[in-house]
Amino acid sequence: MQLTLENLSKQVGPVPFLYPLNLSLVPGAVTVLLGATQAGKTTLMRLMAGLDKPSEGLVKVDGVDVTGVPVRQRNVAMVYQQFINYPSMTVFDNIASPLKLRGEQGIAERVLALAKRLHIEPFLQRLPAELSGGQQQRVALARALAKDAPLMLLDEPLVNLDYKLREGLRDELTQLFAAGDSTVVYATTEPTEALLLGGYTAVLDAGELLQYGPTAEVFHRPQSIRVARAFSDPPMNLIAARSDGQGLTLPSGAVLPLAGLAPSASEVTVGLRASALRVHERPGDLVLRGKVELAEISGSDTFVHVDTAEGELVAQLTGVHFFELGEGVTLYVNPEQVYVFAPSGALVRAPAKRSA
Repeated sequence: MQLTLENLSKQVGPVPFLYPLNLSLVPGAVTVLLGATQAGKTTLMRLMAGLDKPSEGLVKVDGVDVTGVPVRQRNVAMVYQQFINYPSMTVFDNIASPLKLRGEQGIAERVLALAKRLHIEPFLQRLPAELSGGQQQRVALARALAKDAPLMLLDEPLVNLDYKLREGLRDELTQLFAAGDSTVVYATTEPTEALLLGGYTAVLDAGELLQYGPTAEVFHRPQSIRVARAFSDPPMNLIAARSDGQGLTLPSGAVLPLAGLAPSASEVTVGLRASALRVHERPGDLVLRGKVELAEISGSDTFVHVDTAEGELVAQLTGVHFFELGEGVTLYVNPEQVYVFAPSGALVRAPAKRSA
């Protein structure tokens, strides 16, 4: 199914929820809507589904204008942050409900197959209230998959689950999406989730569509500082610098030998991903010295906040590392892993290869 949005916008009174945008989703692929809370993700999904009408613009399906067609007349499946199941119906009947509405044959076999794929087969005769939160969300997902709709919309479906459940279910969803034919739209606030799901990513911020394209391309070549910050976790480190046409001079006096990036005496912004910063030196590294303000261990990584002449920088170090507050630390980065943005915020230079 080809879903196309033309000059689509949404305004409630004087408040714009979504600025005019144009977007043509790749049929049969996963498109991630990535952005912070109130970026416009849910508003956009509701317009796609027909739950709301746009203030301006068109929603087209396979070239046909469906802007005024209500959701009941569209073949759309939706899964929300809060899992929604029929409380008086068993898990089996919840999953089977869209199949029964269509009068399909072989309902039991279809429900059993979906239950097996989502690991809820033992609970088919239970009521939703007898299940854990993760199991209830799997039921909601199974019902949406049973609908076999050409368009599936998932609005942060894993946000209310604990870490381990999110990890496991995200992996399963990636496999399920790859095995199906639906065009999937998946909203999330987490850059890592977008990278894991792959496909395509649309970056939204404050109601504006900033960039859309293959997920890896958007991540590695963000068109602006706004995209770079939205698609980095933690946010990309940004440093004011000055170009003399031969290199970039940082506030500490350190020089990046990156010639030909901007006219003489031009102010630019240098971007460093936290994962590109290291505490061990390699030949040719840029050296950034400072003091430890905070060190956080999260999972298998350590996030170190360092006060430097360039401002506070965050380094993401693989493994568990221990630092004393206030101790001196030196950060290193390969100049080839540096991003450079023009005064307008537009991308001037991106690393030639993946940052690591």
